[in-house]
Amino acid sequence: MAIEKKDPVTGRTTTGHEWNGIEELETPIPRVVIFFLAVTTLFSIGYWILMPAWPLGVTYTKGLLGIDQRAVVTKQVEDAAAARAAWTDRIATASLQEIAADPDLMNQVRETGRTLFIDNCAACHGIRGTGGPGFPDLAAKAWLWGGDPDTIAETIRIGINSTNEDTRISQMMAFGRDGVLDAGQVRAVAAYVRSLSDLPMRADDKARIAAGKEVFDANCVACHGDDARGSTDVGAPDLTDAAWIYGSSAQAVFTSVYSGRQGHMPHWEDRLSPVDVKLLALYVGTLDEAAR
Repeated sequence: MAIEKKDPVTGRTTTGHEWNGIEELETPIPRVVIFFLAVTTLFSIGYWILMPAWPLGVTYTKGLLGIDQRAVVTKQVEDAAAARAAWTDRIATASLQEIAADPDLMNQVRETGRTLFIDNCAACHGIRGTGGPGFPDLAAKAWLWGGDPDTIAETIRIGINSTNEDTRISQMMAFGRDGVLDAGQVRAVAAYVRSLSDLPMRADDKARIAAGKEVFDANCVACHGDDARGSTDVGAPDLTDAAWIYGSSAQAVFTSVYSGRQGHMPHWEDRLSPVDVKLLALYVGTLDEAAR
């Protein structure tokens, strides 16, 4: 029979375990720990009884309260859809002009349209719609095909150079690569085009402007017009403003003329509903508000 031994310092009983001259005290579990263990155990038992908890093969215990989280979420989704329908039904039946004239609907356009834009368009055009190399700045209002809501909606619906059978088609010829112009003519017309926007130019490029205008008049006016302000009929950009899709440097403009350009925008008809297309078209028209 073991004889209890007490620690001479604390007066408490030891367990009899010793390591390197140190003996372990017989320390009881704190009462607060026992209290919380009891409380959590009682809570668990109560939760198992009241709430769905135990799996039973293809079903589960329903609990005395009969709470079903799936039913709760389903009801919340139905309520949200009903609240959304209150204004989406109006957007579905109203014209884009009528929606634009309704301040309440335009508040919904700005809120919901922003989410749609970020989810579907921001990857190319940026969160604020300011674009980037190869992607138009939608906040600059430099529209290739026209900036009224109906035209924007149609562009979103069918895309540009997309696989939609009604897609808008736009192509900048490769004047240099295809041998229409030699390298000197390409440099000259690039210098002329850059001069239309009053961009900083080197002396040798300034000397090419007159020759570049002759090249432009002979090769470019069919799409960009005599005044170089472009044409929404063929998606040709205005060459006199500050909006440059592929960059305004001498090298970037030379590359555009020499190698050509063919931008691509997917069609969204198969992915977005008609209401979503309307929301996006109207939201795109407000992007310049955030850019100010």
